Amino acid sequence: MMEPSVDQRPTAWQPLTPRGVGLFAWASFRRLFLMQLLVALLNASVIVWALNICWYPTISTAIDQLPQQGTIQAGRLTWFGQSPQVLAESRFLALAVDLTHAGGARSPSHLQVEFGQTDLRICSVFGCSQILYPPSYVVGFNFQELKPWWGAWAPIISALVFIAAALGLMVSWGILATIYCLPTWILALYCERELTLAGSWRLAGAALVPGAFVMMMAIGLYGLAQLDLLRLISAFALHFLIGWAYVILGTTSCPKLLKGFNRKTNPFVSGPAGPDAKDEPGANRSNLNPFRPSGD
Repeated sequence: MMEPSVDQRPTAWQPLTPRGVGLFAWASFRRLFLMQLLVALLNASVIVWALNICWYPTISTAIDQLPQQGTIQAGRLTWFGQSPQVLAESRFLALAVDLTHAGGARSPSHLQVEFGQTDLRICSVFGCSQILYPPSYVVGFNFQELKPWWGAWAPIISALVFIAAALGLMVSWGILATIYCLPTWILALYCERELTLAGSWRLAGAALVPGAFVMMMAIGLYGLAQLDLLRLISAFALHFLIGWAYVILGTTSCPKLLKGFNRKTNPFVSGPAGPDAKDEPGANRSNLNPFRPSGD
């Protein structure tokens, strides 16, 4: 019985099941690219939505609390307000001024940005890092300058984040698929599955998408305050494991290699190549070697 050709296979359209992931091994690169692009755009949309929900309101409130005068010039902050002072805070973000970083403006927010006399301190569950103010720039640190600036640049920042997130996902998926394709191909050989190296790359690329859906859901729950920061970080680690699980399951869902073909059968004629040649049980003419002499 003849093996179904590539054109007779079901169309690859969804990577949410092992069988659906496995079908992308025979799909075109264009189909895989369009599917990944759609998922990347969905993820980027959720990231921008979460940014607008979690951070933007706090930033706007903090700007409203700034004094009428204040600048960051020659690497130093000129501040005319109270210090230490929490300008605005939420569950996700806190903005504060503490000229000496004495700890009087600490917040339980997931991320805290603290403006000091000569540097910016950023604190999270991973610890704190300090960034010196650029000595060659003059930045207005007051309500009159920052309020219109933020109103004009907030949509642009959202657009840049959207583009960066979508491109970052596409590039990272391409790199990870390149790393995963060789182990996927070796696994297919071990499991005796019909899978080429190029097909392994496409399968690995499709297998990364279910983890992206999990991460997208986690970011959405985080934005709705239904998930804390530690669980969000756990979901980030989990989505890599989901990718490997779909690589394995997708590979094992591929059809097995057919065995027992008859090397004495001439693939270019309908009958046996010689008078003594007989078809072996389960022989598949589509897998015969056309370069082997018929009398071998």
